[in-house]
Amino acid sequence: MQINNLNKNLPLIQEADLNGKVVLVRFDHNVVKKGIVRDPFRIDQTLGTLYYIVERGGRPILMTHVGRPKDKKTGKIICSPNNSVEPVVEYLNRKLHTNLYIPKFDIDSENGITGMGDSLKPAIEDLKNRKISGIYLPNTRWFSGEEDKGVFRDSFAVQLANLADVYVNDAFGSWQPHVSTYDVTKHIPSYAGFLMQKEIENLSRVIEPERPFLAVIAGAKYDTKIGPLYAIYQKADNLILGGVIYNTYLCAKYGISIKGVSDSDIDAAKELVNMDKEKQKIIELPYIVESDTIEGKVEGKYRTILLNDFKRGNQYNYVLDIDPRSFVNKRVSEVILNAKTIFVNAVMGFTPHFTLGSKALDETIDKNASALKMYGGGDTLQEFKDLCPGLYISVLDNAHYYFFTGGGAVLTAIEQGSPYGLKPVQALIENKERQAKKQ
Repeated sequence: MQINNLNKNLPLIQEADLNGKVVLVRFDHNVVKKGIVRDPFRIDQTLGTLYYIVERGGRPILMTHVGRPKDKKTGKIICSPNNSVEPVVEYLNRKLHTNLYIPKFDIDSENGITGMGDSLKPAIEDLKNRKISGIYLPNTRWFSGEEDKGVFRDSFAVQLANLADVYVNDAFGSWQPHVSTYDVTKHIPSYAGFLMQKEIENLSRVIEPERPFLAVIAGAKYDTKIGPLYAIYQKADNLILGGVIYNTYLCAKYGISIKGVSDSDIDAAKELVNMDKEKQKIIELPYIVESDTIEGKVEGKYRTILLNDFKRGNQYNYVLDIDPRSFVNKRVSEVILNAKTIFVNAVMGFTPHFTLGSKALDETIDKNASALKMYGGGDTLQEFKDLCPGLYISVLDNAHYYFFTGGGAVLTAIEQGSPYGLKPVQALIENKERQAKKQ
């Protein structure tokens, strides 16, 4: 289904003059785990933008972040092969039969890369003269200014902008306002790439869904999902919970305790329980899996328990999965099969050992052939791919499925009620306004 819900103030790559220009393009190629590209889906989704830049005569300088190399406690930036862009570049060079160049910079043991200086000038000349296919900068978070404040930040923004004539943001999943997604737009003409456009367009189908609208939300922590969870609750017709979020809800509603669920989170979840007394949107999964240990799925140390058996004051060990029988339950299956729009940001079990709940969820959702099924988040997508590989391959080009590349960005946009409240998207719109005033 073709949709055209983009804000007219968003500058699009289609509007940019790229011919003969050096184009700095920010992707979200954050797919490297321990030095290996775990799933190239996010990379593949950006190839259209990369092809368009080259086809229109642009010469690309690519960049992405990988992982979290900055230690939050010490502030030290650890530039490790585990968070290098090299696996991404190797993948692109193999797939596209191209020759992307990774520049080398001096690395400070505490502060990462403190500046680029003029060291890239020869490489940029080679890029313009087509001696190399493109330049792929090191992990943006290796640069001391990327997440910093003050002089290092301002300096890095100017250094990035000085590399190119045009900036393109195609990293919807990188929604935090860092230098490479936000500050650089203050200095050169800036545009949204095709993936950015597609993610924003499809988000409108979650924010203004065809009804009935079912949302499936899980998470490892309750407090980090409160804002998006309440926003989705208000929007959805029905809500299915999983993971620690569901455990916290059960504790708050039934007056029980489950290992790993804090009292403060239970107190916070009581507001959701009270809201649902009237609206009754939450569809409870009646069979859950209790385990004596989180060290693995140990025979004899896990069991299925029923919500009907809960008694106030009961104490339970870790609840680590949803028993697949929950999705055969009449009320649960009817809600899933009757929905017109389904949004999933959920891993139902404690991976990698407890996976049957997620598998059953995905297979049950697939039985609703007519619904628009939208999955958000890297973990959600990875679980889908690992547990249902045949189904995953069969639906990649299915118009009734859409896989977002950034879960955090989607949840933040839903909480705000619009993707245009995301700082990097705002920065593009503001850049267009500045460019218009100059003309």
